[in-house]
Amino acid sequence: MPDDTTIAPHPLAADTVADGAGSLLFIGNATTLIRLGPFTILTDPTFVHRHESVDLGPGLSSKRLTDPAMEIDELPPVDLVLLSHFHGDHFDQVAQERLDKDLPVVTTPQARKELESLGFRQVTGLETWDTVTVPKNGVELRITSCPGRHGPGLVDLVLPDVMGSVLEVVGDDEAPRVYVSGDTLVFDGLDEIARRYPQLDVGVLHLGGTRVLGILVTMDAEQGVEAVRRLQPDLVLPVHYDDFDVFTSPLSDFLRAAEVAGFGDRVVTVPRGARQDLRPGAARRTP
Repeated sequence: MPDDTTIAPHPLAADTVADGAGSLLFIGNATTLIRLGPFTILTDPTFVHRHESVDLGPGLSSKRLTDPAMEIDELPPVDLVLLSHFHGDHFDQVAQERLDKDLPVVTTPQARKELESLGFRQVTGLETWDTVTVPKNGVELRITSCPGRHGPGLVDLVLPDVMGSVLEVVGDDEAPRVYVSGDTLVFDGLDEIARRYPQLDVGVLHLGGTRVLGILVTMDAEQGVEAVRRLQPDLVLPVHYDDFDVFTSPLSDFLRAAEVAGFGDRVVTVPRGARQDLRPGAARRTP
């Protein structure tokens, strides 16, 4: 696809206005509602309950250890879904069956094929550094696909393609610039993100130290701190750290490592069901 395209928000969300310039509601795992200007974005939708399992590939599954803070039927109107990659703990069977098939989804080209095979009709697949814009209420949401690597070395070749994303609202100076990491490990691609986006207001980091067959496939505490060091977001929101049984690196390890590295004042832990302000200085405000 071309490196810049335009899509329309979902019609049910066309007349809605998000609360304030920017906020994030944490539903669980990597599932959030990000509100930027007039836009509401649902990320990596997973709504299975505690003790239910999701598919991670041939012969692999993971059991959920928590309940989501919101049921899928309780979602407000959303403009689009942002999906980092197609794995069961990011787009589960509940999302596959019950999300509106006309809801716009922005994801990787590989995940686009998977979603279209499930009947989703408005899927945009972005190659790295491709951009999609979504116009609404006189401003535009700009989503840029950023480099991601789900596994080390050759292991990455057998895992789903993954993308990070930078979200910006063009025409709204109050809306923060948000980076969503997706299930990436630390690698040289993060340095290119930092070069292109030297001023990130918010970094939503997928952590947890996920291990599949003993192999690390998402950032653990040490890698999470290294990602903060490279990207330098003003506010760091950890997600994706304790909801499934494949996680091996608890949030407490990341919080301690961030304190030791001098980043502790940037990190905010958002409880499930709570909303965090994303405006500048929000790291010092209570969710």
